[in-house]
Amino acid sequence: MPLQICILETDVLRPELIDQYQSYGRMFEQLFARQPIAAEFKVYNVMEGRYPPDNEHYDAYLVTGSKADSFGTDAWIQTLKTYLLERYNRGDKLLGVCFGHQLLALLLGGKAGRAEQGWGVGVHRYQMANKPSWMSPDLQELSMLISHQDQVTQLPGNATLLASSEFCPIASYCIGDQVLCFQGHPEFVHDYSRALLEARQQHIGETAYSKGVESLQQDHQGHTVAEWMMRFVAHGRSGLNG
Repeated sequence: MPLQICILETDVLRPELIDQYQSYGRMFEQLFARQPIAAEFKVYNVMEGRYPPDNEHYDAYLVTGSKADSFGTDAWIQTLKTYLLERYNRGDKLLGVCFGHQLLALLLGGKAGRAEQGWGVGVHRYQMANKPSWMSPDLQELSMLISHQDQVTQLPGNATLLASSEFCPIASYCIGDQVLCFQGHPEFVHDYSRALLEARQQHIGETAYSKGVESLQQDHQGHTVAEWMMRFVAHGRSGLNG
């Protein structure tokens, strides 16, 4: 039986990128199709007020990245926080990427805000701080594509740090077998990151832009993160331990 995953989209793509990449939900579907654990997906854009019906059940809910601030006061963000807290209190599994990573940290007792380090773009490397049993294949170091100016600055009290770097000390964390989050974007591909860099060149500054473009010569391990995510969801589920 495939895992059932609900993708909660928290943004729409830039108009000039829609033809090629369609949506963040579609990018995640393409990413997860390349990992070995069978999964099926439904996508709801919560920024546009769309949520799954009450009678639909999922093995996990994934919160995507967004240009919005996780600490923003937009009405749709407040609605999403209420929804995610309900899911968490019911024991549902939650996955977060970038904005989702920060929002879940805030929601569950941590802190997030604008990073003093400035923009993080391109390929970034992290050291693994902890390696739970579901984190297979094993890596000593993790490379991910990133695009963020906000960071988690304090973990929720019951969270475990998974990956870290000097630039981004809280790059990944989990809360037991229920929450798993990453600051980086496993769903990004090099060409999409390059297009974002071009579009944001003036905003992020020439130094960060140049370093980001140069870093795109390196590979990234988004496919491994996708497998970790599905193994995390499958972990503890009867017959789904992959």
